[in-house]
Amino acid sequence: MPVYVYEVVDANGRGKPGTRFELRQSIHDPALTKHPESGEVVRRVIQPAFVAGSHSQMQISNKLKDNKKLEQMGFTKYEKQGDGTYQKTAGKGPDLIRR
Repeated sequence: MPVYVYEVVDANGRGKPGTRFELRQSIHDPALTKHPESGEVVRRVIQPAFVAGSHSQMQISNKLKDNKKLEQMGFTKYEKQGDGTYQKTAGKGPDLIRR
């Protein structure tokens, strides 16, 4: 079942966004008109769809974990060793950096 975002409608009519909350509902259920606990008037908030394309945060994170891809993109990656030194794992540059 999808999760919908609802927002409390400003009772003063100033157009300010109210408190938001999420509710899991069936796609066939009608949209809420009142808050389930307080009874305040609410409206459903339209949310952008999540599309995991080649430039999504998930894809970028995966590329940064792959040392071979980092090296192909021209980056150098160092990983911290236990003794305060940094060992090169990808790219060009010195093999070891000491602090």
